[in-house]
Amino acid sequence: MDAYDAGSNARQGRDEQGGRGRPDRPDGPDGQAPSEPSGGPVGTGGGPAETGGPVEAEDEAETGTGAAAGIGAGPRVTPAGPGQASAELRTGVAALSPRYQVGAVVALAVVAVAVCAHIGLVFLHVAPSNTLTKQHGAAVDEWVYPEFEQNWKLFAPNPLQQNISVQVRAEVTTAEGAIRTTGWYDLSAEDGRSIEGNPLPSHTQQNELRRAWDFFVATHDSDDRPVGPRGTLAEAYLRRIAALRLDRNEAAGPGGVVERVQYRSRTTNVEPPPWSGEKVSDRPVYRELPWWPVSVDTEDGDAEDGTAKEGGAA
Repeated sequence: MDAYDAGSNARQGRDEQGGRGRPDRPDGPDGQAPSEPSGGPVGTGGGPAETGGPVEAEDEAETGTGAAAGIGAGPRVTPAGPGQASAELRTGVAALSPRYQVGAVVALAVVAVAVCAHIGLVFLHVAPSNTLTKQHGAAVDEWVYPEFEQNWKLFAPNPLQQNISVQVRAEVTTAEGAIRTTGWYDLSAEDGRSIEGNPLPSHTQQNELRRAWDFFVATHDSDDRPVGPRGTLAEAYLRRIAALRLDRNEAAGPGGVVERVQYRSRTTNVEPPPWSGEKVSDRPVYRELPWWPVSVDTEDGDAEDGTAKEGGAA
């Protein structure tokens, strides 16, 4: 049976309905294709074999002249050698040279050790007091603070039931040389107004002042004296926030200079729901801190510069 017989049930390489038939190939007598000229090696479909296996296979697939044309011819795949097959199968780290494979394994091991150490230190930080935290608590705190600080306030059984408002005032030297004291600026209320109605408030507006005040309270005793070097750092942080906020509010006035600042907190109890029957005081409680000079950092820097200049001149 001829593979190009239109009346047969053989599967054609490309049907005439798609416009890709072979009308340019003249038929021989009795509707058969003319025989190919001899003089060369005969291919699988009876035609002369050409150099290049894949091209011959593609032609056979398109024309249907192959031995499997009546079954469903397809491109003939030339089998690759063992070396080529193994190179194609190697992917990812396995495709690297042994030298780079060792480097990748070492890098992954270092990252894994660092991640495990970080998770272990954070776990010790939030875990209850135990033998390890008693012996190595300072090392754990040095790693965790301030970037990785954790707390359980979100899951606390007794969440905060007080509103704490942080306020500040300044002692200003006016342009005429007089000394005046400003009124109290409610910094917490300013942050609240900037957050209200803002669908995407900044982290600074939400947490800067609150975290700074919590940091101060945690590092000072009841007499507002710093406990360790972190207490001094908390004071410097609050002093810097006060200077920036007062400058934003133009508290010094034209030609004035802010000399000292003073903080205070105003704590009020949150009113309990009516059904609880609990009674709490609605009177605010104030905590005033001592006056802090805002030019301490500048004066220290000038002193250090002066010392350095004198040393250089000597």
